[in-house]
Amino acid sequence: MDCPVKQGNDKGMKIVVLGTRGFPQIQGGVEAHCENLYPRLAKKGNEVVVFTRKPYVTYPHSVFQQVKLISLPCPKNKFLEAFLHTFRGVFAAKKIKADILHIHAIGPCLCVPLARLLGLKVVMTHHGPDYQRKKWGWAAKMILKTGEFCGVVFADRIIAISNPIAVSIRNKFKKSALVIPNGVVLPDVLDTQEILKKYSIEKGKYILAVGRFVPEKGFHDLIEAFERLQVISHKSQVKLVIAGAADHEDIYSKGLKEKASGNKNIVLTGFLTGDSLRELYANAGIFILPSYYEGLPIVLLEAMSYGLSCLASDIPANREVSLAEERFFKPGDIETIAEKLEEFINKPLSRQDREKQVLEIAEKYNWDKIADETLKVYRGQVKSLRI
Repeated sequence: MDCPVKQGNDKGMKIVVLGTRGFPQIQGGVEAHCENLYPRLAKKGNEVVVFTRKPYVTYPHSVFQQVKLISLPCPKNKFLEAFLHTFRGVFAAKKIKADILHIHAIGPCLCVPLARLLGLKVVMTHHGPDYQRKKWGWAAKMILKTGEFCGVVFADRIIAISNPIAVSIRNKFKKSALVIPNGVVLPDVLDTQEILKKYSIEKGKYILAVGRFVPEKGFHDLIEAFERLQVISHKSQVKLVIAGAADHEDIYSKGLKEKASGNKNIVLTGFLTGDSLRELYANAGIFILPSYYEGLPIVLLEAMSYGLSCLASDIPANREVSLAEERFFKPGDIETIAEKLEEFINKPLSRQDREKQVLEIAEKYNWDKIADETLKVYRGQVKSLRI
């Protein structure tokens, strides 16, 4: 059992982070994870350096909430950017004498053996088996599986963001992983309706989905199910709002936009963050996550933290979240998705159920607790290095 952390007497560490495109205001689950975690670790007296990917950086400053942001050049290419950026970042971490190098996601973990050869203490966080994503061909899947192997076998310590991921690591590699989940920040619910006015949508009269425009998010299924809902139901005033965009524009994302453009009741907002996204969560009638694959879905946690009525695909990562059985559906089951939407769109949670849901999310997915658990992992590795 870990001993209680005595923060007042512990020397701060130099923590270097790789595997994220960067933050703030950059789309992605790993990006949201890092944006919430590392400012908390910096405020505990640690020096935190995050190497960001230059093509994605929009934030004009080099420090965000005490976290140092250093952009490294890399191609904006879904096949090469993670590896090349991480390769360069490992040498940069060695140069600035990092106490801990924390690498997120299995693709960048191809560079874990290199980091170990350079004498760095490496912690990896496994955010999920990315090779299950539909966008990857067989060659990319093999590279990602190799990255998973390199990370799990060679890292000093492994963190998994969910129990299914930890079980998979144990079964495949006979290695143990500490489960430290994604977290959520309880929102200040906004009374404004600026984004609603912009897109001509009404409070409580729209279905909300949030995520990147990639096949595994299942938005093509959602659009088809929504169109079926319009046929079987007379709730023509209900709209579908999808907040998100593609990291790399491709045939799928273009097709998704084209399909949505033919229906006046489907609204694609593009990538949103800050007050605009909070306003959408606060006023939605129902939230849905139709994914085929997730690590641990931050957007679902966020929706639940608003007390929203939620539906989700029946996959292991979504099962980690406490939803009633009737709120799950088989991925890709268009007919059932339409039926679930019709059933629940006008059945908001009771006040008691909303409060219970928000409380459960607040207790289980608390970023301050997550930061403390992560810091214990770091301290254990630094202590073993000094011994």
